[in-house]
Order: sequence, then C-alpha cells, then structure tokens
Amino acid sequence: MAEFNVSTEKLFIEDPYLKETDAKVVKIEENKVWLDKTIFYAFSGGQASDSGSINDIILTDVQKDGESIVHILSDAPDFKEGDVVHLKLDWEKRYSLMKLHSAAHIVYFLFKDKTGITELIGSNISVDKARLDYSYPESIKPLLEDIEREANALIEKGIEIKSYPDEENPKKRWWQLDSLEEWKMPCGGTHVKNTKEIGKIMLKRKNIGSGKERVEIALKLL
Repeated sequence: MAEFNVSTEKLFIEDPYLKETDAKVVKIEENKVWLDKTIFYAFSGGQASDSGSINDIILTDVQKDGESIVHILSDAPDFKEGDVVHLKLDWEKRYSLMKLHSAAHIVYFLFKDKTGITELIGSNISVDKARLDYSYPESIKPLLEDIEREANALIEKGIEIKSYPDEENPKKRWWQLDSLEEWKMPCGGTHVKNTKEIGKIMLKRKNIGSGKERVEIALKLL
C-alpha cells in the first residue's frame, strides 16, 4: 500500500476509552477511507486491529499506512471526501484487548522474575486471548500455577497503570505499573488504567516446538 502523506490524529493514544467521535474524510479509494483523526487502533506490536463502523458501514480492517491509518469498509462508502462522518468503536472488543494487553505485561514481568528471561520470541494480543512465546528448554507448566496466582493477587490490588510518551522521543510510548521502574516497558498499545479492570485471568501452557514454550492468557468469566 502506498503511504499517504497526511498524518492521522490517533485519538486512542490519549483516550483509549473514547467510543464514538466525528471525523473529516480526507481521502477515499474504493472502499478504503483516510480520516483526519480516528478512534480505531491498527494492528501493531502484536495487538489486533479494532472493529467498528463509519456512518454505520462496518469496518473489515484497519491498517497502518505510514503516519496515516486506512480504514477498510465492507461496502463502498456513501460519503465523499470533505464530509464529516461518525465513527463508532466495537467497545466490547477494544476493552477485551486492553485488559488482555495489560495482563500480558504483568505475566511477562512475573515470568521474568521466575526465570530471568527477558526476551520474547513472539507475542500476540487477540480478542479472546494473549500469548507470550519463549525459548525455553523444558515445560513451563510447573511455573504457571504460581504465576497465575501472583498475577491475580496483583490485579486484585487495583494498581494504577500508566501509558505515556517518552520525553526525548514522543513517538515512543511506555507502559508502566504505578511508579515502579522495574515494571516498565516500551508499548504503544491500548491499556486499562487500573489492574482491577482486568478481572481474573487464566494461564495455559502450549508447546510450539522443540525448545519453544507458549503462555496463553485468557480472561476468566465471572
């Protein structure tokens, strides 16, 4: 896809809880739409793209296009360039992604405390579960019971979660648990503001090949 040279204002960066807004259409190519601003997150850093609608036309995908975001619709739009349109987010999906993404960071740090491992060989945040992939010589199953218990105890405490830009490079963002420097990592995804919002999580081990282990993270339905 050729890059569009107009930057899209990404409203989800400052307010991931924003569910609806109006935006101006700046470009249309068949069923692809570029806007001056958006509430929709495009796949990046392993986090799935958002879903929703523009003027009640369903979004089938949201993709990064340089500094722009392109919105791909299920049908040709009934609006034109220059029009103001209404954006509506699939909030249930977004909120699950926010909770799972923050939960994945918590599990990452607890796993690091247990093993000393800081490097991932893969990760993904989907609406149903998150995963963390490691190079590890044996089954991680014996570790998961303690990590799950510790993660849920920490989540239950209701600790503040911060997401903020780097002072020297505003395009880079950080995720941090409260004011704990040891619980800080680069991340530009969407997150909840407090661990309590996550609820309870469940962990599952999956072998993905010789010397490769996966931690799957799911939200526990109450």
